Amino acid sequence: MDRSDVQKISKALADATRLRILEAISATSQINCGEIVSVRGVTPATVSHHLKILSEARLIACRREGQFVYSQAVPETIAAYTRELLKIARKQHAAADSQVSG
Repeated sequence: MDRSDVQKISKALADATRLRILEAISATSQINCGEIVSVRGVTPATVSHHLKILSEARLIACRREGQFVYSQAVPETIAAYTRELLKIARKQHAAADSQVSG
C-alpha cells in the first residue's frame, strides 16, 4: 500500500456518512443498497455515491446479482491501512525521540 492509497482511504473514512455505511456493511456478510438506505436513512443516490468512493478505496467489494448490488467489507484493505498508519506513527515517534535526545 502506498501513500496515495492511505490518502484515498483516509479521505473515504473522513466522511461520517461513509463511515456509517462501512460500519453497516461490516456488520453483515453482505448487504444490498436498499438495505443500507433503510438502515441509514439516506437516499439511494447518496448511498450509491458513497459506495463508489468506498469501492474505489478498496474498503468494500461490490457484486451485481440481477437487479441488486451487494457490498461486503474487504478486511485485508483495512488491515493494510492500519499497518501503514502504525508505520507513520512509529516514524513520528522516532523523530520526536531523536529531537529530545539531541
